[in-house]
Amino acid sequence: MIIAWTIVDPILEKEKKHIHKLTVRDREENMAIAVASRQLFIDGEWKAPILNKRIPIINPSNENIIGDIPAATKEDVDLAVDAAKRAISRNKGRDWCTASGSVRAGYLRAIAAKVTEKKNELGKLESIDCGKPLDEALGDMGGVIGCFEYYAGLAEGLDTKQKAPISLPMNTFKSYVLKEPIGVVALITPWNYPLSMAARKIAPALAAGCAAILKPSELASVTCLELGEICREVGLPPGVLNIVTGLGHEAGASLASHPDVDMISFTGSSATGSKIMTAAAQLIKPVFLELGGKSPILVFEDVDLDKVAEWTIYGCFYTNGQICSATSRLIVHESIAVEFVNRLVKWAKNIKISDPLEEGCRLGPIVSEAQYKKVLNFISTAKSEGATILTGGRRPENLKKGYFVEPTIITDVTTSMQIWREEVFGPVLSVKTFSTEEEAIDLANDTHYGLGSAVMSNDLERCERLSKVLKSGIVWINCAQTGFVRAPWGGIKRSGFGRELGEWGLDNYLSVKQVTRYISDEQWGWYQSPSKMS
Repeated sequence: MIIAWTIVDPILEKEKKHIHKLTVRDREENMAIAVASRQLFIDGEWKAPILNKRIPIINPSNENIIGDIPAATKEDVDLAVDAAKRAISRNKGRDWCTASGSVRAGYLRAIAAKVTEKKNELGKLESIDCGKPLDEALGDMGGVIGCFEYYAGLAEGLDTKQKAPISLPMNTFKSYVLKEPIGVVALITPWNYPLSMAARKIAPALAAGCAAILKPSELASVTCLELGEICREVGLPPGVLNIVTGLGHEAGASLASHPDVDMISFTGSSATGSKIMTAAAQLIKPVFLELGGKSPILVFEDVDLDKVAEWTIYGCFYTNGQICSATSRLIVHESIAVEFVNRLVKWAKNIKISDPLEEGCRLGPIVSEAQYKKVLNFISTAKSEGATILTGGRRPENLKKGYFVEPTIITDVTTSMQIWREEVFGPVLSVKTFSTEEEAIDLANDTHYGLGSAVMSNDLERCERLSKVLKSGIVWINCAQTGFVRAPWGGIKRSGFGRELGEWGLDNYLSVKQVTRYISDEQWGWYQSPSKMS
């Protein structure tokens, strides 16, 4: 799934203004940052993996090995889960899970402050690790800061919400609700928003009083490991957050099937999500899943063509096109289709494709060689099935190394084609036309996925009408890919279930307990009392 997202938040506006005013000196300083050699972060300490295996880190913009990360196996996962169990039981829970929400909020704010302090360094590391343009990566760091600060506030609010009374029809009883941390949670995150996705799971989990084990993608773990160092620096109690990097079939599978994990939150592919759901079902444990998508963007004939062209490009090509919510299916009214698509081609050709650290970069490389080949294969298959590659579809001529793919627009697409039905996870936009609103709705909803949808029209009544009938967890009106830390994020159908962000994100990690007390002095009276029997 899991962002796929751009956090927009008033508290981040100052950060946002700074992000787009990076000086040459800032970039030169960033260029000099090296990747630290980290171990697994378990029980508040750096620990080498038991089997001493490591995975190389490949910079996708130049294919150079720039470091390595530890490769955890089942034995390491067991240690991390044990550390999390100790964290929530230490001092009978008073050190963390039953501590005041204000105590946990203090740690979350301290983490936010440290991320702020290290923002430029973390942004650079994110760029060279996963290929994200530096301006985007720095924007993500602002989102991380906002996420920890927001959930610090919700952690404080938990104290005032405890023992919320329930109105009952009988005055002989009083009832209230307790919200308690669900326990030890497994957080498994993807590579397209490494630290952002981690933050949107870690922050609410810790705010709730859970102890967590984070398993980031092996393709982009660097900033998540740096978060371990930040937690060590702020004095987060040992075992509250553990970070185990490694391969999905080793570390991820062991974590998802661990009997002492009480809940799993996963963002990633639908195929892996299905496996995690199967593993969780064996022990009847709750899961949150934010999975793949094939989101539509509907463009009606009454729009400002250039304004909507930019949103269309942004909705599909942001984060190098590697977004689960990417609006990669353009459904445009036939009366404006030719002119609109021509403008899209001009916008696409104007995107700066470069090393993500270069100033003004708006499209970096695909994350890995395997994903790069997969994207090119999608494009090749579309062409062989009869579609037209209107622009892009290949490596930029000036970039001889790195996993770069030009922004690609494909027309003459049918609804049965692979390019229309399957998630590409690359900078590829497919186009179809419609003549009536009903046809547009049918095309939009004809998918196994249901994460996002976008409607572009100056007719607000139409937009409101479509927002009710489009089958997705998110509907954007006259925009695309925007997200707020206060607003829910998640999908339906094969895009998963449950919601992250906002109060909904906190609820994922809380268990609701009913407490009811009989307050009458009278005997209950259901059974005949033995003392009254003759």
